[in-house]
Amino acid sequence: MRPALGIAALLLALAAAPAFADENEDLNLIPESVRQTPEERSAEAVPTRDPRQTIYLEDAFTLDSLRSVPVPAPPPPTPNWQELLFLDVRKEWALGGDASLTYSGRLNLLAQDETPFPTHEDVRHDFREGFLTWQALPGDYLDLGRINLKSGVAAGFNPTDFFKTRSVVEPLSIDPAVLREDRLGTFLLEGQHIGEGVSLTLAFAPQLYRPSPIYTYATLPSFNPMFDRTNAHDRLLLKGSAELAEHVNPEALLYHEGDRTELGANLAENVGQSTVLYAEWAGGRRASLIDDALRYGVDVGTIPGNAPPVLPVDTRSYFQSDLSVGGSYTVSEIVFNLEYHFHQAGFSPQDWHNWFAIGEARAGLRPITGELWYIRAYAQDQQEPMATHSAFLRADWQDAFIQKLELTAFTDVDLHDGSSVTQVTADYYLSNAWTVGALAAAFLGGRRSDFGSLPEAASVIVKLARYF
Repeated sequence: MRPALGIAALLLALAAAPAFADENEDLNLIPESVRQTPEERSAEAVPTRDPRQTIYLEDAFTLDSLRSVPVPAPPPPTPNWQELLFLDVRKEWALGGDASLTYSGRLNLLAQDETPFPTHEDVRHDFREGFLTWQALPGDYLDLGRINLKSGVAAGFNPTDFFKTRSVVEPLSIDPAVLREDRLGTFLLEGQHIGEGVSLTLAFAPQLYRPSPIYTYATLPSFNPMFDRTNAHDRLLLKGSAELAEHVNPEALLYHEGDRTELGANLAENVGQSTVLYAEWAGGRRASLIDDALRYGVDVGTIPGNAPPVLPVDTRSYFQSDLSVGGSYTVSEIVFNLEYHFHQAGFSPQDWHNWFAIGEARAGLRPITGELWYIRAYAQDQQEPMATHSAFLRADWQDAFIQKLELTAFTDVDLHDGSSVTQVTADYYLSNAWTVGALAAAFLGGRRSDFGSLPEAASVIVKLARYF
């Protein structure tokens, strides 16, 4: 499927159809309706509801359509169906003395195809956030605890969102806006200064555990907070922004983790009343995605240390960049985002050729195919694109056709082979307390393409939520 066809399919779905949510100051130029999640919009719909909390109970039933793939995927297979009931709580308590306590978590009860019930895999608590905040002085804040620290102005891929790695547990939606919110925070100490026209943030996350193997849905623990995913290295982030001119408020970032240091920048600017242009960049010395994945597999014991690389790989480090550049446009209550993404460490055309050629030639050798798929599992775990060049289009339409119906859709297209992932979501607010919705996602492309080679061809979710 060519890129133009993938984008055209999305536009057709919208014409017949929440961008990203983030409280950070670098998103202030993006329309508020785009930055909110459906849960936040539902909370605002009830004037008497405490704005410091969102509590809801949701039931979601998922059906997956699977397909044969040229390179056999390792176990466990994707379930054909899944029933998930969860209680989601985001709440803030005022403690007095300019201090507060914030908690965010989700209690899950799960049943799915080919999984015995009950087992420890059926009940899980996702401890997303739990931290203390103290306002030392007007504009000066100190936070301590598990915090979902986000950065970036783009909607589809955020190069400066350094704390996103290993944070997504088992998402219902692959919407980047949802993934930014429904993920594990990092245990850290954060200081913030917010002044007139200037802001500064300093965050330090200590190493609490050694790096651990990549989790699958079959190995997720029940009530383990999984700090091994978020605090496996000492991490330091310094970021600041200053208003250089009216509506020009660039942000610079410096990030250090282990033996890697990266620089980053964010910039967004209004162009007229309906258009916002933005750019997000990060860069630093690193090896390729293939080398990073195989090294990590050896470090955590998943790949034997004496195993030769399954793919040709350059183990040298270079200064490499990640970039998201695009804009948002609002017309007739629909907000569009169009972006170009560049991930220099991602797969080149030759890497894809090697991946498929070796995988098909050694399809019966599980150690070989397992390592090939491990590279892709690593990228997903790190929330790192496989593609070097990609295009992203997203649209959000509130009160679509009728009041209280929201349609959201996006497509992410690999510009090398034209394959894409497309998702369309519909949420209807039956009342201030009840919401019903549906979600459909499809992975499109040829058998030897980025998205077309995945075992999951499509999925459909039906959901019902009760807000309190």
